Amino acid sequence: MKEKIISKASELFLKLGFKSVTMDDIAGEMCISKKTIYKYFCNKEVLIEESTTLVHRQVHEIIDTIVAKNHNAIHENFEIREMFCEMFKNNIDSSPIYQLKKHYPEIYHKVMTHEIEQCSQWFRENIEKGIRENLYRTDLNIDVYVKFYYTLIFHINETTISDKESQQLELEALEYHTRAMSTPLGIIELEKQLKKIIN
Repeated sequence: MKEKIISKASELFLKLGFKSVTMDDIAGEMCISKKTIYKYFCNKEVLIEESTTLVHRQVHEIIDTIVAKNHNAIHENFEIREMFCEMFKNNIDSSPIYQLKKHYPEIYHKVMTHEIEQCSQWFRENIEKGIRENLYRTDLNIDVYVKFYYTLIFHINETTISDKESQQLELEALEYHTRAMSTPLGIIELEKQLKKIIN
């Protein structure tokens, strides 16, 4: 039952917002009593923390699945971006990370500390892969580019209220990041991926 509550809460939080969803809403959606929820979670904050942990685990499982397909590094980044757009397409017109930072800053900081660590590792592996494939330049300072990119992406999510605007800015950031690192071969692949989005 605990896992079912976390799953339903995650869905509602992403769709309607962390602030607006109440324990009553979750109980009503699941046709259970609020008392049942409180049996597992002493308050809403604990449920939000469990829910965000679940969502981040799901996100990283999907990223691992995409990486396992062994696309080239640039294609991989664009497919992961597409996955994010698909995953969050039914939520309210407000970035979940923006909401979390605004209304539940302590949970936000806890989640982000872990998230930055995981994303940094993934960004690093992607850059190393792109260098091996001759899509990214060999003279890159990988540590600097990893830091540039996650600072850019997390800043967009933290400060952009509209989820639609956030997704557009993330695409611009991905293009900017890729162009900065690419060899001529990488630019060809980047243009190919951008053309697929336009079409």
